[in-house]
Amino acid sequence: MDVLDEARFTELSERHRRELQVHSYRMLGNLEQAEDAVQEALLAAYRHIGQFRRQAQMTTWLTTIVHNCALMQLRKRTRHVYLSLDEPVGGDEEYFVWESFADPRPTPEDEFRHSELTGRLRRYAALLSPAVRRTFHLRVIHGLSICETAQRLGLPRGTVKAQLARARKTIARHIKPGLGARSRRPRRLA
Repeated sequence: MDVLDEARFTELSERHRRELQVHSYRMLGNLEQAEDAVQEALLAAYRHIGQFRRQAQMTTWLTTIVHNCALMQLRKRTRHVYLSLDEPVGGDEEYFVWESFADPRPTPEDEFRHSELTGRLRRYAALLSPAVRRTFHLRVIHGLSICETAQRLGLPRGTVKAQLARARKTIARHIKPGLGARSRRPRRLA
């Protein structure tokens, strides 16, 4: 590059610098990154001024280089996706983003309630006859279906259903005295 071309390049780049920064800023949305892209583009253009074919104006060539430098910066950026926690997402099955952050494991409070309930059910089940107790354990405590319980015990499904009804009735009879001590009506404040 001779001195005349260098001076002309400097004059052109300074004259159009603001326009190039605006173009870069529109792409990047960040002033500092836009200035970096323009600086990088001008440096690349200066290094490769010999490749300028004069088929287009110098400003068009510079704008294209700035555009490409800005694109390169966009590609280098980490991609951040911002989702509202309060708006439903998904296609056919909508859900809230916060639901996917929730821990699916039971809370300590839930585990305590479950162990307390299981303990109480075991104590009440001890009051049942052995045959009804086995049916109750398989169906309620172990979570087997009525068909599975009937197969395990070698009984007809109707018998399993009848034994479960008997077990529930007996357990409910023993639970009700404990519940009767509490008043079901809210107290009035004076």
